[in-house]
Amino acid sequence: MPIYMDLHIVPGVNPKEVAEAHSRDVYLEKDHNCKCLTYWVDELRGHVFCLIEAPSRETVYELHNRSHGLLPHKIIEVQPSLVQAFLGRITDPDSGQFTDTGHLVVDDTSYRMIMSVQLPDPVLVQQRAGTAAAAQLLQAQNELIRNEIAAHDGREALQETDRIIGSFITAGKAVAAALAIQQKLQVTSTDQYHISIQAGDPVAQHDKLFGETLQLLQRMSFLNHKTQISITAGVKELIAKELLHKTHNNLFALSADDEKLLNALFDILEEKYTDTELQVNDYARSLAMSESQFYRKTTALTGYSPNELVKEFRLAKAKELLQKGSGTITEISYSCGFSTPSYFTKCFRKKFGLVPLDYLQSA
Repeated sequence: MPIYMDLHIVPGVNPKEVAEAHSRDVYLEKDHNCKCLTYWVDELRGHVFCLIEAPSRETVYELHNRSHGLLPHKIIEVQPSLVQAFLGRITDPDSGQFTDTGHLVVDDTSYRMIMSVQLPDPVLVQQRAGTAAAAQLLQAQNELIRNEIAAHDGREALQETDRIIGSFITAGKAVAAALAIQQKLQVTSTDQYHISIQAGDPVAQHDKLFGETLQLLQRMSFLNHKTQISITAGVKELIAKELLHKTHNNLFALSADDEKLLNALFDILEEKYTDTELQVNDYARSLAMSESQFYRKTTALTGYSPNELVKEFRLAKAKELLQKGSGTITEISYSCGFSTPSYFTKCFRKKFGLVPLDYLQSA
């Protein structure tokens, strides 16, 4: 059966009350062909997250409705391996306090600091260093990143082609790990490694575990600043003042308004980047800004002019398609918004040091 995680928004939530509610879920689980695996309580934010094996989302809803009436605000299907990787468990903790009626109180927040380390492209490293040397470099890089995540009490939650994701309980540990990774990679590698840290919940609006958080981290990887470590406003607030003071020159901290603008920029980019006729004034109009205001804000936030940002985004999308072998060079160039294949080739070679055909053959 599938496994679901749900979100309950309960202002003033009390862990003991949640333990009693969970016990009522467990009491009725067999009637609904469910298995209540565990839960997390975030008192500060008034959030409760339940992990339940069930036939469907509707069954999860019906179980909660019948047992205590605390209905979930959102239910998503999850992979237990990812829940384990991000949160450290998929069953109840081995120990803890108990209620007066003998039920285990799980006083454990699921709010996590998620760190994304953007990795260099293996194809480009191989082109530069050769196959054998590239393999050694990339293996050493990955081991270094994993070791620092573990050394700072984090968990490696996910590895994708272009990034390693770490999960931390505290902001201080996440930032300390990022600084250690940056420092060591600067010694061992000539590549640029952008590191982003965002704090978030496992279930919000997206239908994927930590969906909003992972999406923003991906968008933050486009930020072009000398520090190469970006943190969100929420992470900045959580860092101890002493640590922030010592490391302020190494961090680029987004404000809440910056995050909104970044998401708005990329929402429009993802919608319109295929349009070869897209103009900056169209982009600005979509955000209800003048062209000059849009230029100023975009450049200050991302380090790119609007035209440069659009080009960077299109090149990233094109590189993804080349990695997957999804179409010819001509098809990919037009599908990513380039006016002609020759212009695409020129931009790609300037950015990555080789033409798209060579990249496609090496991917």
